[in-house]
Amino acid sequence: MSQKPAWLVAHGTPWKAGVERVAFESGWITVTEQIATAPTGRPAPYGLVRFKNLAVAVLPIHEDGTVTLVGQHRFPLGDYSWELPEGGAPLGEDPLAGARRELAEETGLAAADWREVMRAQLSNSVTDEQMIGYVAMGLSTAPGGHQADDTEAIALVRAPFREALDAALAGYLPDMLTVAMLLRGYHMAREGSLPGALSRAMLG
Repeated sequence: MSQKPAWLVAHGTPWKAGVERVAFESGWITVTEQIATAPTGRPAPYGLVRFKNLAVAVLPIHEDGTVTLVGQHRFPLGDYSWELPEGGAPLGEDPLAGARRELAEETGLAAADWREVMRAQLSNSVTDEQMIGYVAMGLSTAPGGHQADDTEAIALVRAPFREALDAALAGYLPDMLTVAMLLRGYHMAREGSLPGALSRAMLG
């Protein structure tokens, strides 16, 4: 990762948390309510979604420059989503272990070469969810194969990288982890951060 620019500094007074009340809790999230104090000094009612997992996303790149995508119905928006393999790693777990597990469970793939390439905050105005993204190369069949959990009805497709990227930028792959990781992969291929033959296959 590149060096942090000198102009990336905080300014002003930070938010101050108030007394939290748990409004809802599940195995995945806790929703809290509180009266916080804004940087301006004004009281501000705040609802906050706290996540019990770190989001992990995997960009699995095959030697021919194709990527494996996962298709499934998503409940919140009631739509069908093609996206990269992704899921949650419990807080305190090695995120790479979570990424390896998600790749194997959703696609039946294992990877010999893993590279952490991105960290991001997801919807940081109302949640504390964070993500780590990995590029996975040297792909092979995972021991045990595809093992989705009992709520996942998953389809798989192997698509040319540029087609997947173009589809994401056109809005056909709207999942933000997928968009971000495909753009990161494109940047790495253009900047020479991936093996030359693989970059050429991806950009071809």
